[in-house]
Amino acid sequence: MKIYQETLRITAKPRGFHLITNEVVKALPGIESISMGICQVFIQHTSASLTINENADPTVRTDFETFFNKTVKEDDPDYLHDYEGSDDMPAHLKSALLGCSLTIPISNGRLNLGTWQGIYLCEHRNYGGARHLVVTAWGS
Repeated sequence: MKIYQETLRITAKPRGFHLITNEVVKALPGIESISMGICQVFIQHTSASLTINENADPTVRTDFETFFNKTVKEDDPDYLHDYEGSDDMPAHLKSALLGCSLTIPISNGRLNLGTWQGIYLCEHRNYGGARHLVVTAWGS
């Protein structure tokens, strides 16, 4: 059994959905020695999230942002938690909907993503800052 773990710092991104598959792969060169295993990606924040989706057409990422902004509106007077601005509570809700962790199979030393799949960092804040991910891979 081989186990690798790295904390990855993603530079600040504008609000939206960003492909980070290459950054995750570069963070764990040791997965090349795993023929069969699992990779877990965990984001250490409550106002950003992770998901896997379309990696080819950037309009999909734009449409994700449009959908989530329509679904979880800002400036709702019923929200009590607004310490950091009108995007504060909506960011937490969006993060809760998408989640903070991904599990991806490793096959023959590579993430076994589908042809059109990529890992998204979902930045829900206008000024979220750098984000930290813990990337763990294990297998044989």
